[in-house]
Amino acid sequence: MKSAFIYLFLVTCCWALPFKQTGFLDFMMEEEGGSGLVPVTKKPPIFSPIPGPDGPICPFRCQCHLRVVQCSDLGLKNIPENLPGETTLLDLQNNKIAEIRENDFKTLKGLHALILVNNLITTIHAKAFMPLGKLQRLYLSKNLLKEMPTNMPKSLQELRIHENLIAKIKKASFQGMAQVIVMELGSNPLKSSGIESGAFSDLKRVSYIRIADTNITEVPKGLPTSLSELHLDGNKITKVQADRLKGLKNLAKLGLSYNEISVVENGTLSMVPHLRELHLDYNVLTSVPPGLPEHKYIQVIYLHSNKIAAVGPEDFCPPSYNTKKAMYSGISLFSNPVPYWEVPPVTFRCVFDRSAIQLGNYRKK
Repeated sequence: MKSAFIYLFLVTCCWALPFKQTGFLDFMMEEEGGSGLVPVTKKPPIFSPIPGPDGPICPFRCQCHLRVVQCSDLGLKNIPENLPGETTLLDLQNNKIAEIRENDFKTLKGLHALILVNNLITTIHAKAFMPLGKLQRLYLSKNLLKEMPTNMPKSLQELRIHENLIAKIKKASFQGMAQVIVMELGSNPLKSSGIESGAFSDLKRVSYIRIADTNITEVPKGLPTSLSELHLDGNKITKVQADRLKGLKNLAKLGLSYNEISVVENGTLSMVPHLRELHLDYNVLTSVPPGLPEHKYIQVIYLHSNKIAAVGPEDFCPPSYNTKKAMYSGISLFSNPVPYWEVPPVTFRCVFDRSAIQLGNYRKK
C-alpha cells in the first residue's frame, strides 16, 4: 500500500521520453529490495499531522506522509513556509509559483527530490539551492526559465529542465556536477551557437542526455564519454559529423529521428563501437549510412521515412555470412522510394529473423 500511495501522486512528475527511471524512491521504501541510491535500514519517522511544540508541522492544505510532503495542484504562488525539516521528497508541481527565493529551502538539508514541474517560475535566487546538500533529483520542467539555475547541488544525479525558455548553456552551467547521471534539456529554444564549448566537461558520470525538439543544427561538441544514451530527435541537424561522436565508446543508443539529415560521414559508426540501436527515421537520407557491415554490435536501425532509392547487398552485412558478432533484430526501411521487390534476399543475410525486416510501399507526399 505504501508503494502504491507514493506511485499514484508521482506518476506525472516526469514527462521525458523514452528514458525509464528505476529505483526512483528506493531511498524512502521501508524494508523493500532494490538498488536504491540511499538504502533505508530502519523505519523513517512519521510526521505528526497536528502541530506540536517540538514536532514538525505539515503546511496548510498539503499532505504529509512519512518523509514525503505533497503540495501539488493547490494554486500556490510561493513555496510554503515551515516545511518539515526531515522532508526527503517535496512535490510542488502544477502550482503558480513564479519565484524561488533565497530561504525557501533553508531547513531542508536532507531533501533528496524536489518537483517543481509545471509552474510559472522565471527567477531562482542564486543561493536558493545551496542548503540542499543531499538533493539527488531536481525537476524544473514546464516553467518559464530563461537561464540555467546557478549553484545547483553537487550531489545532483538527475536534472530535468525541459520545456522552458533556455537559449544558452554556458560552460559554467554544470560546473562541479560530477554525480549527474540523467540530463533532460529538450524543448528549449536552444541553438548550436548557444551551447558553449566545454559545457558538458564536468559531467563525468552522465549516461543519458536528451536535447530533443530544439533548434540545434549539429551534434553538440564535447559530449561526455560516459554516455550510453543520446537523444537528439526533433532538431534541425543536417549532417552527422564523425568527430562529434569521437570518444563515445560506451554509447549504446543514438536517437536522431525527425531531423534534416542528408549525410552521415564515413567513419561515424566506428566512433561508437558499442552502438546497438540507431534511429535515423524521418530524415532526408538518400542512401544507407556507411559502416554498418563492419560494425560488430549494432542490432536495430530505423531508416524509414527517408529518401533511400536503392539498397545493395553489402549495405547491412559483411561479405561472409554470419561474421557479425551480433545479428540484426530490427531493420526498418518502409516509406522510402526503394522498390523493395528488387532488393535481393542476400542483403539481409545477417538478420536474426526475416520478420524483423520492415519494408513497404512508398507514396510521394
